[in-house]
Amino acid sequence: MKAKSLLPVLLFTTALMSGQQSMNEGFHLLESGSFEEAETYFDDYLQSDPENKTAQICYGRAVGLSGEPTRAIELFADLLQEYPTDFEVQINYNEAYLWDKQYNNAKPLYEDLVTNNPDSFGALLGYANTLSNLKEFESALTWVNKALSLQPENRSAKTSRKYIKLGFANSYITDKQYDIAERMLIEIFIDFPEDNETLLNLANLYLITKNTASAKSTYERMAQSPADSIVALNGISLAAHIGKQDKEALNIARSAMVKVASVNDTILKNRTNERYIQALIWNQKFREADKQIDSLESAVSDQNWIKALRATLGMYTADFKTSLDSYDAILLNDSTSFDGNLGKANALFATDRIIPAYKAAFKTLLHYENQADAQGLVEKMNSLHTPILEEKAFYTFDNGKNVAFGNQISSSLPFSTKFRTTFSYQFRNTENIISLNKATSHVVLAGAEYKVFPQTKLKTVLGFNNSSFGDRSYTQPILDARFQLQPMRLQNLEIGYQREVQNFNADLIEREIVMNHYGLNYNISTNFNLGWYTQVMHTGHTDANTRNLIFTSLYYNVLKSPALKVGFNYQYIAFKEQVPSIYFSPEQYHATEVFADIRGSFSEKTRYMLSSATGFQKVENDKQTAIFRVEASLKHQFTKRLGADLYGKYSNIASATAAGFEFTEIGIKVRWTLTKNPLYFKKLLASK
Repeated sequence: MKAKSLLPVLLFTTALMSGQQSMNEGFHLLESGSFEEAETYFDDYLQSDPENKTAQICYGRAVGLSGEPTRAIELFADLLQEYPTDFEVQINYNEAYLWDKQYNNAKPLYEDLVTNNPDSFGALLGYANTLSNLKEFESALTWVNKALSLQPENRSAKTSRKYIKLGFANSYITDKQYDIAERMLIEIFIDFPEDNETLLNLANLYLITKNTASAKSTYERMAQSPADSIVALNGISLAAHIGKQDKEALNIARSAMVKVASVNDTILKNRTNERYIQALIWNQKFREADKQIDSLESAVSDQNWIKALRATLGMYTADFKTSLDSYDAILLNDSTSFDGNLGKANALFATDRIIPAYKAAFKTLLHYENQADAQGLVEKMNSLHTPILEEKAFYTFDNGKNVAFGNQISSSLPFSTKFRTTFSYQFRNTENIISLNKATSHVVLAGAEYKVFPQTKLKTVLGFNNSSFGDRSYTQPILDARFQLQPMRLQNLEIGYQREVQNFNADLIEREIVMNHYGLNYNISTNFNLGWYTQVMHTGHTDANTRNLIFTSLYYNVLKSPALKVGFNYQYIAFKEQVPSIYFSPEQYHATEVFADIRGSFSEKTRYMLSSATGFQKVENDKQTAIFRVEASLKHQFTKRLGADLYGKYSNIASATAAGFEFTEIGIKVRWTLTKNPLYFKKLLASK
């Protein structure tokens, strides 16, 4: 309960009023909440009438409610020695334990009181409030209803029932039983129609369940005053963001800023400023947000909500060091801060410090049991480090009358957050239906990945390719080694070497051509949605030929949800020797194209991807020809541990065979998560 006392001050005084008229001023002070003045008043009164029981009870209440509950317990304990069976003394003694938050000690006292006084409204209500504070909400609701059966219109009892139901609903939210929580919150409106506190809790429930339309309408219901309308606008802005309508969120936040200028409420102004800056960040208006935060820091820099804004800006701009410093500063002020603990966990995860991120998430869950965002982060980290098995089956065909089918099984086994092993086996059968050439290949690979430092990995894969055609076969070793790192913020670099056997079709398999690739991939992202990816590769062939390749892509992220990317690609290929009768090997090849890539979801379990590009390619001195390629996939997650992906792709861009080439592939992938949690998870839980 939020009330300063759990029972009406005058429950015990009504019967004593006659003959005690001189204490009316003290009664009034207690009723009005002027507890320190009431303490002084009854202290003075007892100087002249020290044995007056009513004055002693009132003095004990005034002492306890003015901030000294332990002393009040002592006063009532002494009084109970003198009046061991007096109900008024007993009930005030019990209530003093509630003021001191000694709910476990209060519970047996109230149990005895209601047993001996089953028709006492005060005893029933006090017991209900005790159970509520112990979070025994179901029993608390039973007892408060018993109290209300005696006094159906009692405001204090109805208020207690409201807070019991609020606590009960919150426990259902924690257990993710959202429908029951919603019904319980709506029941409160029977006693308190359109109660603002209940509306806020109901709106928060809708935000948690991402029912943003209901959240908005609930906020609108509470906009009955200038201040409440601003609170509502702040909530509607957040609902718009959760509903992935960030422009609307910013417009609403701006409206709230205009309205709050005329309101004399510092806390409300701060919350409105906070929502406005958040909306700026959501809309990637980072410079403006930075200026607003600077202005606030110069005025009231030590406030945690301002530090949280600085941290949020850092998270959105990949300035994770600033974010971590800000979250640490928040936790220095308040070690239980939700923003500080979960924010730090997310920042540590973003910087690839997985074990510290786990610990910060666990700390959040220690203070906020079953909190959905913290649990989601733990599950996300688990999914990245849990053993998996993937099966892929595919079928390909091209306009050169080559067909192929095959399957691949692969697994990943992380032993820790730093080290994992991989294994894969691929079988591929190829045939040219004109020449009737046939070939099969078996590729077996085993690899290891080690995180040298956060965001710095070394990957190696070793194996062999066994190919057979007619009555001949050969086996060639395969090697793939890559070094991945982030040299600077928003940049990714990969340097690698790969030894690969050409197995695209039967003719190429027969020639036993091995390629040694030396490559570099480099990606630069920005905070204004523009990105640039470049791949440079030199390839040496075992037939003494060489190839140089440059691919570069300038792209722009148009939308966040669904994720829409558009851009411009350019590719250049040059071979040292031209052997067109064997494989596509022009002296010069240029391809220019525009592309679009969209990724989104139909539901929480079903996702889609569609990528297409079109443009022109030019082979040596030939005329330009049009190119087109498209790829699509549909992925469904049947359970947390089982998902499938149906995909298809088509391309007429020149490949290893020839220009004027058309290639199609369709396939299905099935992915199993082999264990519920990572192998290291039990040990990690034991150490938290």
